[in-house]
Amino acid sequence: MSDNVKKRDILVIPGLGGMVLSGARPLLAILLAFTVSAIMIIAQGANPFEAYWAMLRGSFGSVAALANTCVRAAPLLLGGLGVAFGFKAGLLNVGVEGQIYVGGSAAAAVGLMPLPVPPWLHLILAIFAGFLGGAAWGLIPAYLKAYRGISEIVVTLMLNYVAIQFTSLLVHEPSPLAEQGAFFPQSPPILPSAQLPILIKGTSLHIGIIIGVVAALILYLLLQYTPFGMRTRMTGQNPEAARYAGINVRRQIVIVLLVSAGMGGLAGMGEVLGLKLRLYDYFSGGLGYDSIAVALIANSNIIGVVLSAFFFGALRAGAGKMETAVGIKTPIVQVIQALAVLFVIMIGFAEYTRAARKEKQQKQLEEVSVDGP
Repeated sequence: MSDNVKKRDILVIPGLGGMVLSGARPLLAILLAFTVSAIMIIAQGANPFEAYWAMLRGSFGSVAALANTCVRAAPLLLGGLGVAFGFKAGLLNVGVEGQIYVGGSAAAAVGLMPLPVPPWLHLILAIFAGFLGGAAWGLIPAYLKAYRGISEIVVTLMLNYVAIQFTSLLVHEPSPLAEQGAFFPQSPPILPSAQLPILIKGTSLHIGIIIGVVAALILYLLLQYTPFGMRTRMTGQNPEAARYAGINVRRQIVIVLLVSAGMGGLAGMGEVLGLKLRLYDYFSGGLGYDSIAVALIANSNIIGVVLSAFFFGALRAGAGKMETAVGIKTPIVQVIQALAVLFVIMIGFAEYTRAARKEKQQKQLEEVSVDGP
């Protein structure tokens, strides 16, 4: 099988036609997910059209609803960007959950310090601390992958549990980050100078969503229009060819994984400095794993991740309204998410199989033409 048809290319189809298919695939998967979920809703005695309309109103029906959607989309956007960016180099970072915890802990540590600096600088330092915390947590899998050939999937997954327990240790006494005598393991409140500004008064919408959109734009331009982006894409498509072309593949793997992990750290930073305003025990609740689903539905397309994150955010924001309106419990949202991911993978595999079959037929025709009269 040639380099044009590989398993890692299931999610990305080159060329203009591939771009169309790449955009149509998640839309088809989402449509199928809603269709199957509608059958489940009917089985519960409810009208799926009423349920989905209620969900839509709960997501975009008012300023407060839209703000809630953006708040829920922000960490998924940053985490999904990390996963998608890593995939461009052929790397699957499944450790975003742990990087969220470490990034949030690092941001909280800086946000709790009464530094002798202006408020704007204190905030910037706390944001960078979140990124650096996540990147530091990606250093071990990056080194092991680049220089020892150990799967980054296994290492990042195992480090998730270490990060969760490490954060738990930080918010339990006698840790200096733990609030003394608190009824729940948590840190003291983040200092006002390190809190992310609120965009809409009366809501919890903070600038984390803007940070995510700006990060998406930067990563997109970096991948498409810079030598670093070209080296990253070459490393992901064919590492051996990249080495032959003079690219330091090991260094590229390390840099990409550090940036990928740093984006996970930014997701944790936004949750701590913008939404919760404290460091809590088990504060993520699976956002890192949902970020992987966001990247999968977007086919690891950077711009697609933005849309995918808002789709997930809308589902979560509208779930409560749907339950109130038609009585469908909120876990149906998780069913829709899971089905969408499943259908994306199934459609991608079908495209891969069809492309492989077509390539095999083409080779057979070429052999016949060579051996024939």
